[in-house]
Amino acid sequence: MKKTSLLVSCLLIMGGLHAQVALPTSGPGVIDGPTVVMTAKSFKITKSLNMILSQDKIDKINFDSIKKEMPDREHRKAQTFKYTVADGPEYGNDSATTQRIMGTRLPLAVIKQWSGLNGGCDPQDPSGAAGMTQYVQSVNATPFAVYNKTGTGTPVYTGSVGTVTGGGTDGDPIVLYDKFADRWFLAELDGWSGFALAVSATNDPTGSWYAYQFTAPQMPDYLKFSVWSDGYYMTSNNGSGTVYCFERAAMLTGSPSARSIYKTFTEPTNAGFGFWLPLPGDADGVIPPAGQRCPLFSYTDNAWGTGVIDGVKVWSMGVTWGTTPTANITLDATIPTAAFDASYDNNWDDITQPGSQKLDGLGGVCMYRAQWNSFVGTNRVVLNWGVKIGTATQRSIKWVELRQDQTSGTWSLYQEGTYAPDAANRWNGSIAMDCNGDIALCYAKASSTISACLAYTGRVPSDPLGTMSLAETVVFPGSGSITSSNRFGDYSHTSIDPADGNTFWHTGMYCSGGSKTGIYSFQIAPCTVGLNEEAAAVTAVTTVQTGDNITVKASNLPSNDENVVQLYDISGKKISESKINPSFKSFETTIDASGLISGIYIVRVGTPDYQKVVKIAIQ
Repeated sequence: MKKTSLLVSCLLIMGGLHAQVALPTSGPGVIDGPTVVMTAKSFKITKSLNMILSQDKIDKINFDSIKKEMPDREHRKAQTFKYTVADGPEYGNDSATTQRIMGTRLPLAVIKQWSGLNGGCDPQDPSGAAGMTQYVQSVNATPFAVYNKTGTGTPVYTGSVGTVTGGGTDGDPIVLYDKFADRWFLAELDGWSGFALAVSATNDPTGSWYAYQFTAPQMPDYLKFSVWSDGYYMTSNNGSGTVYCFERAAMLTGSPSARSIYKTFTEPTNAGFGFWLPLPGDADGVIPPAGQRCPLFSYTDNAWGTGVIDGVKVWSMGVTWGTTPTANITLDATIPTAAFDASYDNNWDDITQPGSQKLDGLGGVCMYRAQWNSFVGTNRVVLNWGVKIGTATQRSIKWVELRQDQTSGTWSLYQEGTYAPDAANRWNGSIAMDCNGDIALCYAKASSTISACLAYTGRVPSDPLGTMSLAETVVFPGSGSITSSNRFGDYSHTSIDPADGNTFWHTGMYCSGGSKTGIYSFQIAPCTVGLNEEAAAVTAVTTVQTGDNITVKASNLPSNDENVVQLYDISGKKISESKINPSFKSFETTIDASGLISGIYIVRVGTPDYQKVVKIAIQ
């Protein structure tokens, strides 16, 4: 593998090129709207972060010294609900899909549990992701920290997001690990008319970064990002449904002319009346195949008005890079669900905690992330959002699993549930699926007698559909009350550990004498392999290159069912595919690597029920 040393910081200032491009031809589901291509207004290669400030100076930075409330609330108008449960049970929550009993499956012990960063603004907006050996977290205004996953929670580096992005110190941070390229991604608001994002120059988040600053046509409030094969996608609450795609391939090489393309559309059933954005699909497991459109997800509530159903809308955005980039957005599916009530207080006073101050229940949007996973035969997405329980002030979490048939491209509802096992509030959820198909739901919990705490539940594939069988685990108990304002969240973040494929890492906000953040990791059921380029004896799948051949060995498989063995490059192009029947739950096969250029490739072994994904560096 080639390695690059970056010793000097350079800054290139560009004009932020904006150009109209031709739209694809119209057709069923195509959504009209302007398409714009632009480049960054500035680009910078940072010095290695640990060269910028010595650690003793970093340790003296007090990000919590001047606590203030984020001014983004002025950009969030509460949605209008024309109907309530008083108008009929169809506007409430379906009792048949509401889980009112706590699961009894005993959870495994929590693996790691650390106090997270605390920023200079409320809410904390914690975001974090696990890499191969490190975990990176950022919070509002605007600390950024790197931890060793095997450590005790003491950061190996702490600094400001602005040091990474060359700007961007205004909140709403997002941290992602692009496992397919073995790089880190970080983004944040840059003033109120733009945003800054950065891609690490190597797999070391304490090293140099490629930093880009972009302008935006509208204030990109509540920006959310995802990793996809053809780009890094972004949505935000901007009143016009604008979806961005950033040129991933160019950014990974540190090109100062890396482009962004965005397209604007308006969701008809939610036009101009509230806080809203669709979430872009964020790829885990195997990389999306080249040419696969990035899906976008949002729920719809029948209480919005006549002609609207309770359900999930699925759009997709397709981008073609080249001399003249193009993009289009199509509405691919409107999927009915059981009845739910997504209404919330117009002043965002939804959650009861000890004391008189209510907290924001975070209504209006699907909560981060929209995790996308490709299994053999189906693509799977898990989503969650807040719902109001009955006529009281209790809030809890509606969750769904959607599946897309890879042959027909059709989306459907596989399972759904509303998790409300007692009278407490549960909100600010983040949901994810591991390589076994296990699902974890992480969230905050509070009531008049329970201070806001961090907890999780989960399920395994053999559980009855729509139920969380795992007994709730409270990882960070709360204490006291948040009294400065009703701000809470605004989101949390659950990621999958790429080193094993089934360890969940979560960061969220809770109360411990005021707002705090926590970081923790756990498993629902053991799994032996993930995205790991080091072939270790304990893994179930190993890959070794010998000349023009890649030898793939699998052992201790769940069954002797036929396995698919696939090879992908980091752009999502499928290089090869074969099928093999294990013997005694093991097999060995080879993949022809002749003609492949040096670089990172992905090997996926799986059946419709499980998958193992292994990274290999081809020399």
